[in-house]
Amino acid sequence: MPYETSVPFRAGSEGYASFRIPACVLAPDGTLLAFAEGRVDSSGDTGHIDIVARRSADGGRSWGELRVVASHGTGTAGNPSPVVIPPGEGEGEGDAEEPEGTGGRIVLVFVTNAADATEDRIRRGEVSAGDGRRVWVQHSTDSGESWSGPREITPSAKMPDWRWYATTPGHALRLTRSPHEGRLVVPANHSLPPEDEGDDGTEGRYNGGHDLLSDDGGETWRIGYTDDNTDGVVNVNETTAAELPDGVVYFNTRTEAIAPEHRADARSEDGGESLLAPFEPQPALTAPVVEASVLQLYEPDVLVFSAPGDPEERRRMTLRASFDGGTDWWTVHTVDDRPAAYSDLVRVDDGTLGLLYETGDENPYETVTFRRVPVAELASVPEAPQVP
Repeated sequence: MPYETSVPFRAGSEGYASFRIPACVLAPDGTLLAFAEGRVDSSGDTGHIDIVARRSADGGRSWGELRVVASHGTGTAGNPSPVVIPPGEGEGEGDAEEPEGTGGRIVLVFVTNAADATEDRIRRGEVSAGDGRRVWVQHSTDSGESWSGPREITPSAKMPDWRWYATTPGHALRLTRSPHEGRLVVPANHSLPPEDEGDDGTEGRYNGGHDLLSDDGGETWRIGYTDDNTDGVVNVNETTAAELPDGVVYFNTRTEAIAPEHRADARSEDGGESLLAPFEPQPALTAPVVEASVLQLYEPDVLVFSAPGDPEERRRMTLRASFDGGTDWWTVHTVDDRPAAYSDLVRVDDGTLGLLYETGDENPYETVTFRRVPVAELASVPEAPQVP
């Protein structure tokens, strides 16, 4: 069947050489917001990078003008992690002069660093704290039409000895189940200083994971769980999260230490304060080393995972579904066999799931594309064998 697709971001347009790192949320008034990093000079991870967004009033079929949401001069502002707070909760906070809007808030957590502060230099400890990774929050009360100024939260979000630092990327999470209803959860990762002679901190085993928690609508933040195991089995990197119907928070992470899965997962029963057990390899998911996204649908009850389906290359964007809280997985939708990389999932309406993902004909960084997928495709266990 034909699927509706659109292209909110295309490399080489709007003054940006490349767009990467998608994130997508449904605003309080029903508007879709697509976020990305607008990379001025190249597709590289450092340099002049802004966080940009487009809005859609028709469920992702078309998109409005590009807006710069956050910038850091000629440095890097990136890893957008938006989360939506519905009307009636957490209102009245923030800047007194901001527009009243239609109720509700969008909270955006992101990171910055100096233009010449590469990940390698930061992990080696060669960059000052001021030029290294810093954490910020800003918000919108009018569904992304305008935004407050950024407010730094680094002291409460980052431990002093952590070097590299990144929020999820992709959408963050607002919990809806008691006793943690309303809590904001932002999965994140960091790197540790080396512990063995001869290491310089760039080794993958120094990757660690954590999350940020806020119980007051994004005004104050604290660190929840941490997973800093340096044994080389699972080294937590870019992480995504979903709230299961029973209130358990499910975390799924990228890791370079295991193959062919390159995925691991963990769970929290206390709203992200701690993990029931450290991250463990997830053998039912096979993907290249890449960011992924998870989203829990409640009607129907299905946990959806998006990532390239090829076990080695960033290609073949695929949706997989779990009907038992992330233990077993089935392939339910394959976009095509083209190159593909990062992605984010959003519930558009009762009948539609949205997928915002990097893809192109020759490489995965030519566009950030949006696809509408009927929820009915994900509603039951397919006849096809369980993956992988």
